[in-house]
Order: sequence, then C-alpha cells, then structure tokens
Amino acid sequence: MCGICGIIAPLPKHEILPPLTRATRALTHRGPDDEGLDFLTPDSAPLTAAFGHRRLSILDLSSAGHQPMHEAATGNWITYNGEVFNFQEVRRTLEARGLHFQSNSDTEVLLKSYGLLGQAAIESWRGMFALGFWEAAAQRLVLVRDRLGIKPLYYYYDGQNFLFASEVRALLATGLVPRKLSRVAVESYLAYGSVQQPLTIIENVYAVLPGHLLTFANGQLRTEPYWRLSAPALLAAPQDKAAVTEEIAALLLEAVRLRLVSDVPVGVFLSGGIDSSALVSLLRRATASEVKTFSVFFKELDFNERVYAERVAQAYETDHHSVFLSEREVLTKLPRALNALDQPAVDGLNSFIVSEAAVGAGLKVALSGLGGDEVFAGYDFFRTVEQSERRRTQVQMVPTGLRRAASTAIGALGTLSHNHRANKLSLLLRSEHLHEHSVQLHRRLFTREQQQRLLAANGYASETYQRDWTLLADWTSHQRAGCATADAVNQASIMEMCGYLSNTLLRDTDTMSMAHSLEVRVPLIDHKLVERMLALPGALKMRPHEPKKLLVDAVGNLPPEIVNRPKRGFELPFKHWLLGELREQVEQSFTAPGFDSLFQPQGVQALWQDFLQGRVTWSRVWSVFVLGEWLRRNL
Repeated sequence: MCGICGIIAPLPKHEILPPLTRATRALTHRGPDDEGLDFLTPDSAPLTAAFGHRRLSILDLSSAGHQPMHEAATGNWITYNGEVFNFQEVRRTLEARGLHFQSNSDTEVLLKSYGLLGQAAIESWRGMFALGFWEAAAQRLVLVRDRLGIKPLYYYYDGQNFLFASEVRALLATGLVPRKLSRVAVESYLAYGSVQQPLTIIENVYAVLPGHLLTFANGQLRTEPYWRLSAPALLAAPQDKAAVTEEIAALLLEAVRLRLVSDVPVGVFLSGGIDSSALVSLLRRATASEVKTFSVFFKELDFNERVYAERVAQAYETDHHSVFLSEREVLTKLPRALNALDQPAVDGLNSFIVSEAAVGAGLKVALSGLGGDEVFAGYDFFRTVEQSERRRTQVQMVPTGLRRAASTAIGALGTLSHNHRANKLSLLLRSEHLHEHSVQLHRRLFTREQQQRLLAANGYASETYQRDWTLLADWTSHQRAGCATADAVNQASIMEMCGYLSNTLLRDTDTMSMAHSLEVRVPLIDHKLVERMLALPGALKMRPHEPKKLLVDAVGNLPPEIVNRPKRGFELPFKHWLLGELREQVEQSFTAPGFDSLFQPQGVQALWQDFLQGRVTWSRVWSVFVLGEWLRRNL
C-alpha cells in the first residue's frame, strides 16, 4: 500500500520538481518505507511528465520493488498503490508468453501486463488498486481505479497542468491547485455526511470513478468504465439453496486466501459481529499459521462488547489482543483524527481509532469485514426496501398541498415525542427529494431546504456549480441503470455499494488506516463474490429474524450467540460528548472567524438549539462541526 502522484505540464523539470516533491512528501504517512521521484520524458519534449511515489512495503520488501518502476524495453512507467492478490497467476500467464521479471513484486506484473495487453489486462486483476501508467510510445497517461473504489485516486486539470494523487491534500500541497471550496461538494457532504463522487471538496479536483480508467493525451481527457456494478434481470426459476450456499462458501474462502498474500503478518479486526467473526472462521480454514485478532473496547460498560469478541477468539483459538480506551483517551485523539481527514467525513473518527490500535498491536496489514452489510443485505432497511420503494412512488404522486399538510401534522407529532424518524419523514414529505431512491432518502442528513437555511447565499450561479451538479446526476444515473431491472433488495445493494460504502466507509477506512501506515484488506467485497451475489434473487438473501442468513450458512460454524446478537457496530458516544466534553469547543467553532463565509450564523445556531432540545440527531451537528474544522485546518 502506497501513495502516488504525478504531474504533466508545459514546464521545465526544475520547475516541476518542487511541486512534485511537496506532493510526494505530503503522502509520507501512506508510505514511510521508501520514496521515489522520476521524470518520464526527455528535456526536448513539449510536456514534462513526472511521477512520485511513497512506499509501504508489503510484497517484495527488497529494493527491487522500488517505484516509480520503469520497463527499459518499452519505456513505460508505473506508479501504483494497492495490491493485486492474484499477481502470481497473472505473472505465470505472462511468462508463458515469453516475458521475464526482475522482481517478486506485483508492481512489475501490472507494469508488463498493462504494457502488453492494455485495458484488457485489467480483467484478470483481482484486488484493490489505483495506478498511473505512462505509455511512452503514445506519450499518454492512463489512470486506473479498482472496481469497487477501495483505493482512492484524484486529478486536477486547468487546461495546462494535469496532476493526480492518492489524496486531495497532496494535490493542494503542490501549490498548483487553487484552495477553493466546491459549493456543490459542500451540499453533497451535508446531504450524506461525505462528498459524493466524482466530486471532491475542492473545486476542479475530481475522483477517478470506481471501475473506470482515465486517459490524458494531447491535452484531452477521456474517462470510461471497464467494469460495471450491476444486477442482471433474474429468471423466475427457483435457485437451489444448497448449491448456492456451497458456491458462496467457496468464493468466500478463496477471497480470504487471496488476501493472505503478504511478506508481513496479517491480522483481523474483530468486533464480535457476524462479518468480522465470519472472517476469523474463514481465516482459520485458509491458513495453518497463527491467526492474530484484535478488538477495541471502551472501559465504560455501555460501549463494551468484549464478551462477544473474546467468545469468537476462544472458539477459533486466535492470538487475541484487546485494546481498552476511556472516553477521555478517545477525545484526546480527536485533534489528530481531524488533521488526518483528507476530506471532511462524519464517520472518520471510528476508523482512526481502530487503525491506531491495530498498529499499536503490531500489525501492518489487517482484514476487515467492511462491505458485509451491503453485499449480504445486512442493514435493517433491506427487509422493508420493497415496501419503501412502493410507498415512495405512491407519495410522490400525491399533490403538493396534501403532502405539506401531512408533513405539518407528522412534524408536530415528532416534535412533541422527540421522534427523530417522524421529524425526518416530515421534512422529506415537503422536500424535492422524493424522486430519489429510498436508500438515498434513508442516508440523507439534510434536505436542500435545510441546507439553504444553513449555507450562505453565494456561489450558486457559477458555471462550475452547474457543471458539477451535472456530473453528480450522470453518476447517479449510471448507478440506477446498473440495477434498473433488478429486484428491490439488489437495487438497494447496488445503491449502497456505489453510495455509502464507496463514498464514506471505504474512503474513511483508507484515509484513516493510511494515516497510521496500515493496509486494510476487504475480502467481503471481492469483485467475483459481489458479482455472484448480485446475480441471486434478493429473496434468497433475506430470512425473517435471521440476519445475513446466506453468509452465516456459507461460513457454517459461527457461535449461535454471535449470529443472534443485536446488530451493533463500533459506536462512539457522540451525543454524550456534544452535550458535555465537546460542547464548549463546538460552540466556539460555530462563532469562529471565517465560519460565516460559508454558513449563515442564525441557521447554525438554530440547528444547535434543536440538538440541545432533542429535536435533531447528533450527526447533523457533528457534520457541520467537522466541515468547519476541516476548512479551518486546510483552507
């Protein structure tokens, strides 16, 4: 796992070297083991192309794995972040075609694979990756991002200078990218608690989309998908449940085995829930080596789930490490966690704490159960999504006046009973969002109307504003098209994988784990497993009162108390903190100089009072606080 960057510009080498060096050094936390900077073009070329790289050594720890990597025979270059877990298989295929290798790294395999086969090479890659490939003969740059968007990749182009990097803040560090906030990205962040792709929080900086490649040549950008997250139309014929379970079990075991490829020890995040417990069970079968697990717990009993994790560790005889934290210890980590955010995010603190604990336990690589809820329909709303979609469609056809009347009545009831769900339903009924999928409505924090009361009234009329809204709409349409013929459960699965998983969970996990130089691997979203799961009827994944039944059956031997326990993730007591330890800091943040350049003070104060009086959830206040803190630290 590494950090990558690059610049292509009509500038001499001596002018490109300082910004490239700044970008590369800004990625040191992603790769503390080695640094590389190389120019890819001769002095006589009209454009100068250069790559930078920071290395976290996981495969081939020798200097033979140094990057950027050059192939002398073709002149091609690569700078690469990630792991292609089946690289040995790909290498054998290339060797059969007469290619020779000088290292044991997957980097050289990708360099020669793409150089020989072009885009067709990606089909055989199985893993997580973001890379820049310089095709010397065509003087062309190709950026590639993995299918599910596990690894990040961002770019900027102003008509002259083209830049890319693993993090937005590395691009800012060059000094070539204006530190200007994207107004649409702010609205996107307030809507969902994270900026939605392809936008970033910085204007004119964009994400390469999951499953896409971008080419830059002769001053022209072109982006296209090489893989699509989709659910095929399903036949009415029933599925053989036993055969399906056996097939999923084989795919799960294969996904875990692939992710054990490493020249350093691999551990497992163990929360005691179904997903992480399933990983431990699969890992026990996949290797005869010692299995290391670790968990983070609060000393306060309300947040202590130690008994479940230790029950799993005991059942599978792992070398288990428990890390205990007090609320005070967590709060002392908050400033460093906020500093580590590449973009503002509501959930990032959780990932920061877990990753720091993993490194403290001696891990450099960890497996995570991330994606299990999205792939195996684990969230509660999967059980009602068909009904929710039907009702949403019906309500959308109700005249506006009647919807507003119902909204007023429900809102009054919610205010009296402090029922946050009723309050949210009231707001959605009078909003312009009923055309959105019910999964998107479930994830929404602020409606457009609420945002207008929070945000200062500027930046709406710019050409960039309209263009960015079009980009968001196009990506949403792409997602919806991928599940247009699918049943409601598979539609929800795709919407979650393209939305919450990709924009929030994976991004937070990458940023916060790499802040501690930790590589996190996610077997439950292996693309072969995802493809097979999306080809199954939603009904096959759902059983009353039996969460993630297909995963549980495929693993086969999870302790009953783990399967039947109430669902609960790694939770932090944000509401308690905001009312206590953090209250003064939040109130000062909301009145700090410059805060009113983006927010309307009266709107923010109204939100704060609503929270103090129990009318809104902590997440809305926290999202505004985090955004303000990110701006103060970075812009």
